[in-house]
Amino acid sequence: MWRLEKDPHLSSTFASVTILDRTPDFDLLRERLIRASHRMPRLRQRVRTAPGNVSAPTWVEDSDFDINLHVRHVALPKPGTERQLFDLATLLCADPFDRTRPLWQFTVVEGLKGNRAALIQKLHHTIADGESGVKLSLEFLDFERDAIQPEPLTPDDIAAAAQDQRDDDTKAADAVREVLAASMRPPLGILKQVKELLSDPSQIPDASSTAARTLRGIVNQLGDTDPARSPLWTQRSTRRTLEHSVAPFDATKAAAKRLGGTLNTAFLTIATDAASAYHIEQGSPVEALRASMAISTRTESSGANAFSLVRMLVPTGEMSLDERFHEIDQAATAAVSATGGANLDSMAAVATGLPTSLLTRMARQQSQTVDFATSNVRGAPMPLFVAGAQLLHNIPVGPLSGVAFNLTLLSYHGNLDMGLNIDSAAIDDPALLKRCLDDAISRFTKLAKK
Repeated sequence: MWRLEKDPHLSSTFASVTILDRTPDFDLLRERLIRASHRMPRLRQRVRTAPGNVSAPTWVEDSDFDINLHVRHVALPKPGTERQLFDLATLLCADPFDRTRPLWQFTVVEGLKGNRAALIQKLHHTIADGESGVKLSLEFLDFERDAIQPEPLTPDDIAAAAQDQRDDDTKAADAVREVLAASMRPPLGILKQVKELLSDPSQIPDASSTAARTLRGIVNQLGDTDPARSPLWTQRSTRRTLEHSVAPFDATKAAAKRLGGTLNTAFLTIATDAASAYHIEQGSPVEALRASMAISTRTESSGANAFSLVRMLVPTGEMSLDERFHEIDQAATAAVSATGGANLDSMAAVATGLPTSLLTRMARQQSQTVDFATSNVRGAPMPLFVAGAQLLHNIPVGPLSGVAFNLTLLSYHGNLDMGLNIDSAAIDDPALLKRCLDDAISRFTKLAKK
């Protein structure tokens, strides 16, 4: 993910826009984040790239760390609408990180209409994925508005946290080396063939060599070279539009249960139904689109990132929601099964030995096989507070990485907040797509009452 950003379309930055009932105590938030940076030393580390990319990048302590470069305070101009807030968030997310410093930034935003405020949290994906990002938030969130603040950390606490981080990094490095060793045992001639296969994924379906068998899980992914299907969403850019939709947790889960499936299938069905309606409204109906879905592979020993991406063909022709739900459930099950061992560790192991230009070309090829991306992150079921302000909504902003839109769901306190991150060149009417999404949510949740 670090090296892919040579291509700006493949940025791995993600964010969340947290709407608060009032302005938080900025000084208190700053102190909590200083504490968090000691408890989670990754927040005080920067990336050091190996000369010539002969080995993987490594984390090193930023000797010039300054919390004021990472925690900021701004105000919206009047009237302070959510549209202004979302436009500010897309601008902040689009700004590349200073790659000589730790890869995170928090911005408190005052002046939101209704005496509200917001917190825009921006992280690079190398620090955390959605699930570990939620765990990070527990370092500065409270369960009460006037919660007693934790005691200052002692030097022993800081040293222990640093050792835990070193242990985690060692485990992660060992995991990659293990995968690397397992996949790179064949002779050098086979390794050369592996690189040739990876440089031109269209060869993979016909490959029967040891190289292809060695990278079976990755081959299944890279061998998928079918193009994206939308006749409308053909352009790509770095311009973004953010929209927000909300679904009721209980009703959505109940509707999924009535149909015999999971909340994840319900979410993917809602996204697909919205995409279908958009194409119909634009006079370009399409029978199927290609979607990707982030699947957690997290275990107790997982590091900051633990997921794989699966791709599938989802039905977007005119049909009932029940029928769409069941077809998507079958497609998702088959896609997860076909992905095999192509998790982040195995991908990283192979990527280590490849030139950056080849990596970006491969990633761009793969992004061209997907119309839209989805991700589902579980959040807190109870109300949360940050520096005296209550969280009202927690809106995730997932990375696009070359697709038309990313719809990420984050559950919080009885709601399913959906962040719709749109490539403005691909989708020329973002407001229409949001209306289609809201309508899909409404129609799906009504199934719970049938």
